[in-house]
Amino acid sequence: MKREFIFLGPPACGKGTQTEMLSKYMKLPHVDTGSLLRAEINNNTDSGKEAKSYIERGLLVPVELVAKIIKNRLSQSDCANGYILDGFPRSTEQADELFRINEFIDGGKDTKFTAVYFDINTDLLEERIVNRRSCPQCGTIYNLQSKPPKIKNHCDNDGSELVQRKDDTREVAHLRFETYNKETAPLITYYQDKGVLRTINANGNIQEVWERLLAVVND
Repeated sequence: MKREFIFLGPPACGKGTQTEMLSKYMKLPHVDTGSLLRAEINNNTDSGKEAKSYIERGLLVPVELVAKIIKNRLSQSDCANGYILDGFPRSTEQADELFRINEFIDGGKDTKFTAVYFDINTDLLEERIVNRRSCPQCGTIYNLQSKPPKIKNHCDNDGSELVQRKDDTREVAHLRFETYNKETAPLITYYQDKGVLRTINANGNIQEVWERLLAVVND
């Protein structure tokens, strides 16, 4: 059976870490929307040129263009058994687009789509955000409290000095939560109505949340 996953939850709820773990566990590709856009731009493709024209003007890349790029990626051979999609959809409009994409690429295959909602106490998330650091080379995410590097401020993989994203501040965190509640949170009801939503308690350490995720995946 083909398995298709998306993760829902507020910023810093732990989706990224669990996505990486699930990708290895299930041998499914982790399809990151942000990385896809950057690759299209760096490779100077037609879609990349178009996306860049919006980004350079400070505009959001249109849903139709993002959907086109995602559709091309999910149609590739390594997604034949499924995927874990990261960063899309972020609105019910985008969810409708993903539904149409899946209809096209699945072609009548026996497929199970699951939207996993990471339910968490948002009071804890602000501390996660301000303590988050990332490697500028390999992209590995650390947290100074819950997942610190072995050597202070340096990546375990390549030794690069870790950086803090410009939006990982308390002020920006508040704005991101407001945006999430307005635009993305309605997806919970959207997928619940379709009968494909599974909710896990995302309060706890990485291993505890991972065990709860496995229970959903293997159900």
